[in-house]
Amino acid sequence: MSELAEKSDVIGDAPPTAVSFFDPALKNVRRTVYIQWVRTVLILCIFVFGVLSIFWGSQLATEKNFTALTVWVVDLDGQTEPYRTDNPIVGPAVTHATKQIISSDSLHIGFEVRSPSDFNNDPWTIRQGIYDEHAYAAVIVNANATLLLRAAVTNHNESYDPTGAIETIIISARDETTYYNYILPGLTVLQSSIVASFGPQWARELVAATTDLSTVPPQAINPGIGFTHIDLRPFTPVITAPAVSIGLIYLIIIAFFNFPFLMPIHAQFMKPAGHPPLKVPHWLLWRILSNIAAYFFLSFFYSLVSLAFEIPFSNDPAPDVVSASNANAYGKGSFVVFWMLNWVGMAALGFPCENMAMILGMPWSSFFLIFWVITNVATGFYAIDLAPGFYRWGYAWPLHRIVGALRTILFGTHSRIGLDFAVLFIWIAVSLAFYPFASLIMRWKMKRGL
Repeated sequence: MSELAEKSDVIGDAPPTAVSFFDPALKNVRRTVYIQWVRTVLILCIFVFGVLSIFWGSQLATEKNFTALTVWVVDLDGQTEPYRTDNPIVGPAVTHATKQIISSDSLHIGFEVRSPSDFNNDPWTIRQGIYDEHAYAAVIVNANATLLLRAAVTNHNESYDPTGAIETIIISARDETTYYNYILPGLTVLQSSIVASFGPQWARELVAATTDLSTVPPQAINPGIGFTHIDLRPFTPVITAPAVSIGLIYLIIIAFFNFPFLMPIHAQFMKPAGHPPLKVPHWLLWRILSNIAAYFFLSFFYSLVSLAFEIPFSNDPAPDVVSASNANAYGKGSFVVFWMLNWVGMAALGFPCENMAMILGMPWSSFFLIFWVITNVATGFYAIDLAPGFYRWGYAWPLHRIVGALRTILFGTHSRIGLDFAVLFIWIAVSLAFYPFASLIMRWKMKRGL
């Protein structure tokens, strides 16, 4: 009897024999799996369609909003002493070509013919306006444009430089994608139109006023006028691109994965394995402080990558209206500010992720990560000016503020860094205020096995 019992125990402990997919014994399981599969895939499909629509939608009105890319056209030609003249030719040609583009049905950026009096007839005031981001670019007809051109003809000035007639002012480090894709091509169209309309007019004046064209410097005949391109803050070197664009996606991802890696460690305080459990308020405080410390070290090594690959962090600041490459806003202290921004930014991005991870649980918290990345990328890497009005909320999103502050630190662009840090701290404060509630929801779900 004892041997039979032992044999039955062995048989009872043996794993059940595997069956085929369509075995009748799996009928109920198959039905349950089918329903769950359909439900899950349907949820994923709806989520993918919805959240990706946010990203695609940010580009929906780009052409429609081209005019939001404001470009000032300011004619100073012959307006002030000692260059005043009653019959300037260069300035009127520029404004005429601009007005033709504005009145045309062709797709164009937001050219605006502005009065010199708006800037006190001062080209440096115009430059300051571009630096302060009141417009994306400016086309300035210099006050001596016509005077120097005519003097080159009458005085046979072989050193005449046509490019001294007109200046184009940009600041590409503000948003290199928008400048390279839209602003610079738009300026090229305007320049071509100006040269095309000015040439015949200037030729007629030359023929009427000059009997011997052989004595006129060739460059004063053709092209006669040209353009000096001034980029107040160029987007250089290329190695800076990851720090202000795609690299920031990893900042979000690193902040997100802080939770699943550290949560098992935190949980040891709450498991009475040879010790009493920690009080819940103390446990929450420990988690918050330890997360802030983790973000501190993670952001430091994230920042070290930029330093290791020779992104400049020790250049001196430069005057607003003078062209300067990599004019670090805080001189030799720029790396520390860069690190602090990444630290605060990682906390602003990470604490909402942790809250949603506690509320949603795995694997549904991945939904929030995808949503968080897409909404931040759509409003942080692309000009909100070109997006539909719906996307104005992007000005308050963490990544938009981080990108703006990074450009100030690395390139010396117009600073709103106080506002940028303030918005990030607000995100942290709101997340921490919600943190205990998210933790309670997580504990409630765990007790019920959800």
